Amino acid sequence: MTPYCNEIDPYAAAGLGTLMPHATIDTRSITEIEANDLDEYTQCHFFAGIGGWPLAIQLAGWPDNAPVWTGSCPCQPFSIAGKRLGEKDRRHLWPEFRRLITKCRPPTIFGEQVASPAGREWLAGVRTVLEALGYEVGAADLCAASAGVPHIRQRLFWGAHSQDANRWWMHHANKHQSSTQARGCGVANRLGVANSARSQPRDEAAETDGYGSAAVAAGPWSDYHLVQCRDGKTRRIPNAESGILPLAHGIPRRMGPLIARMGELGIDPSIAKRIICLARANRIGRLRGYGNAIVSQVAAEFVAAFMEVME
Repeated sequence: MTPYCNEIDPYAAAGLGTLMPHATIDTRSITEIEANDLDEYTQCHFFAGIGGWPLAIQLAGWPDNAPVWTGSCPCQPFSIAGKRLGEKDRRHLWPEFRRLITKCRPPTIFGEQVASPAGREWLAGVRTVLEALGYEVGAADLCAASAGVPHIRQRLFWGAHSQDANRWWMHHANKHQSSTQARGCGVANRLGVANSARSQPRDEAAETDGYGSAAVAAGPWSDYHLVQCRDGKTRRIPNAESGILPLAHGIPRRMGPLIARMGELGIDPSIAKRIICLARANRIGRLRGYGNAIVSQVAAEFVAAFMEVME
């Protein structure tokens, strides 16, 4: 079954094409998408980024043939780090997502938003709209650290389902009973994220990581080192094998010295400039993708709990 992914950022869209070669990747703005463009798809992911929601529903055990839409509307209008323009921000795209939901009426929808005061007000409006359309809506305020990630990243996760969703799950309940039992084993068994401070006696816990708390003993974020930053804070940085270093010190803005150095190595200056520009664009694209992404393991916990209610 072919999933549909909508992502306007070229770098993120290219990454989606690599990660999900079987998916349809639509790089148009959501403002250009019409309801009939989605008729042939059962699972649709809007603002897809680097594929956080598709991974989350997979981790949660969501069946490949179960209808679902996902969409983390841009958080910049509601983030305390931005200009806080709210609905006046041109990146406020919930009205476009609402337009497609209203016309297509997908049985189940999942989304996420920044957990700021403005984000909570936004979610209250979303809940009102969806309930008026006949959906039942649930939400949770969760942080990345709840899944063993070494940072906070507080986010609002929400889900909505209609009577059509209830009928689908009741009809298929027996087929997915084993996956339901597996989800009851807890976060460590389901997602492979184990916190040694919780799973071991205190005297056997992992060494402290410089924050005064025990380090994650196993899982996707266990391979890191500590970096002293210029603001005086110490931060965890994934090791080079993760492919996201360097975070702070990369290609400098002045390309002249680098081009000259490459010239000394026998590289044509025009080719050297292209290499540097591509390296810079690659790094910026990756960091933008990471910054906009959800933590899939946290979203998976929310989806798993939602599935238990639906079943």
